[in-house]
Amino acid sequence: MVSYVRNATPTVSRVIALTLFLIGALFPFYWMLVTSLKDRQEIYSGKLTLWPQNLTFANYMDTFQNSSFPHYFMNSFIVSMSSSILVLLVSILGGYSMARYSFRGKKLFLISFLATQMIPVMVILVPLFISFSQLHLLNKLPSLIITYTAMNIPFCLLTMSSFFQRIPVSLEEAALIDGCNKFQTMIRIILPIMRPGIVATLVFAFTGAWNDLFFGVMFTNSESTKTVPVGLSSFVQKFDINWGQMSAAGILSLIPVVIMFAFAQKYIVSGLTEGAVKG
Repeated sequence: MVSYVRNATPTVSRVIALTLFLIGALFPFYWMLVTSLKDRQEIYSGKLTLWPQNLTFANYMDTFQNSSFPHYFMNSFIVSMSSSILVLLVSILGGYSMARYSFRGKKLFLISFLATQMIPVMVILVPLFISFSQLHLLNKLPSLIITYTAMNIPFCLLTMSSFFQRIPVSLEEAALIDGCNKFQTMIRIILPIMRPGIVATLVFAFTGAWNDLFFGVMFTNSESTKTVPVGLSSFVQKFDINWGQMSAAGILSLIPVVIMFAFAQKYIVSGLTEGAVKG
């Protein structure tokens, strides 16, 4: 009995610690949801309520009808999807090359990619701003697409390279013997096996672009080019903060990422696990 209690104690402690961590992680989202369902009078009443006394969806209706949030949402979707697709294409081609071919300077190339992950964002901000200014890309969505693509390629390429290294070369050799060329081998054999890695890379690149605020603030300042993170700041006015609409817009901005993770969860878990270990 004593030994059973001793063995159960660490398990109970872990469960309690994980439960507290889960509550702490989810409570901000819960509070944002509750705030979005309150009316303005209740929000500014100063009374702490864990659930709306008068449930209302007025904040969501106002967000769609009386703000530019739908336009921000579309801008974010265009930028995030475009950059993630570009990152995925470059990562597949570059990762395959790094995994299958040996060439002079390969090790230096890998070290350079890793080194880019250690460079502070502030260091590259001024050169990027000057470059986009000279190319007349400021206040335009391509500036964000280029930035997010360049920022996400190093990590995603290295991740895809790890996936390719886990696939036996004999599979490609067998496909070549059966009459497939390199392109057919990639499409019919390699990419189906690489599905977890492809999904994990796509989700990583998409969420990285979707959640970014820093570059969005720096490179866009017009209503027609703002993304969701930048647009949320517009609810903070000079003498007032519209907490209801801001919370509603925050909940709506989570929908694409939540849907993506819900449908791709099994691929993400297996993909990140397999890609983290070199075979």
